Amino acid sequence: MATAPRSGLAGLLKSWVAHLGPAAPVGIALTREAAQRLVQSFIGSEGAPISPGINAQGFGGLAAGGAQLYFEWHEETKALECSALVYRFREPPKPGVIAGFQAEEQEGTDTGGGTVDYEPENRGLYLTRTYAQVPEERTFAKEMRRLMKTSRKWNTEVLDRVASRVFHPEELEKR
Repeated sequence: MATAPRSGLAGLLKSWVAHLGPAAPVGIALTREAAQRLVQSFIGSEGAPISPGINAQGFGGLAAGGAQLYFEWHEETKALECSALVYRFREPPKPGVIAGFQAEEQEGTDTGGGTVDYEPENRGLYLTRTYAQVPEERTFAKEMRRLMKTSRKWNTEVLDRVASRVFHPEELEKR
């Protein structure tokens, strides 16, 4: 008996799902393979083309909805770092700027479940979550979407607030 050729979105989805192995049990130590599956599953759920998730060097990423999300597998700690870009500085940030973002975090500004993370090598400011244990796939996707949404808010609202605090504190005193 012949089967119909796979075509369209349903066929693509079936072939993509068939490529993925079974999910790792939730709560166990994360492995590179489980991290790769999580990233592949999330990228697929966002409608992106089939992706290896994490490349041979341990990196992956996704740009969607005006947000950029980066994944990095750390072999030495067996952890998956997930970072949503808030802002990329053209020059190294002026003194007090990174501390201003860290103060926002300390004061309770929503970080989307992440922490403020400045990476000097690429001058990027991120909200970052790190996973050392396997989360449930739907929970991971929900947390990544929240991180991305929050990074966009930090790029608009929090960035302006920090700049005002650092560069024009006298204006804030007038209010």
